[in-house]
Amino acid sequence: MSEDTRSELYAELAAVGPYGTHPGHALITMVEPHPGHEYAYNRWYEDDHYYAGAMAMPWIQAGRRWVATRDLQLLRYPEKSAIAQPVTAGCYLSTYWMTAGRYDDHMRWTVAVNKRLNRDARVYHDRTHVLTAFQNHEATVYRDGAAGPRDVHALDHPYAGLVLQVVEADSPEQRAPLLQWLRTRHCRKRLAGSPAALVTVFSPTPLPGDRMTYVKQVEGVDTRLTLLWFLQTDPRECWDPYFTGLDAAVTESGLGRVELVAPFIPTVPGTDTYVDRLR
Repeated sequence: MSEDTRSELYAELAAVGPYGTHPGHALITMVEPHPGHEYAYNRWYEDDHYYAGAMAMPWIQAGRRWVATRDLQLLRYPEKSAIAQPVTAGCYLSTYWMTAGRYDDHMRWTVAVNKRLNRDARVYHDRTHVLTAFQNHEATVYRDGAAGPRDVHALDHPYAGLVLQVVEADSPEQRAPLLQWLRTRHCRKRLAGSPAALVTVFSPTPLPGDRMTYVKQVEGVDTRLTLLWFLQTDPRECWDPYFTGLDAAVTESGLGRVELVAPFIPTVPGTDTYVDRLR
């Protein structure tokens, strides 16, 4: 006898609510496997958690995993980061797009699923969440205007690299002017002539009170902005001059400061490629 999955409810749920393609929200999670657990963590995430803990859930549109080998970790700055201590911590990054208007629906499902996964011993605990936050989409800036892939395609398009940038406004009142400056001036200037095709900007949301205890509450929900720069070349090939000095530019704006700039390359799904180059 098959298990009762209450399938009759699916028709009711599918008939209501937003179901567009715009990525209105994101899950961005940067994790550090504990020393000696790199291979086991990678296999658990690749084989199980990427799907059961994200892609199989309602309203997740797309996902991609990224990795920072040791040489990429050493490019990060600033040395004293409010995000990562040390700044090299967090060698794996996972990014997921979520359908606009479906944040609350997804959160109810994901909290329940992760409690179930934990109860069923399908959560790998030898890891540290360096930065894990659900985020609201604030802006996307394109290098080539209407040409090229849109932000909805960014996690499926074969981009060669990604740069994670976390910016902190000096106060909650300064975040809106900081976002405006990033969207209309800074990002456009940095994208021009660069190997970055687009940059998405997100603001973090607080995690629910019934989240899993191993994931710490999000900091800076009123002041922080998270930028994802999607690159057409390996970040090591274009770090200078395009991605050095991002901290100085933000400081000079008088609107905030950079807390992390970190380059990544895509993982190769289903393999342990790069795991031996993390330390």
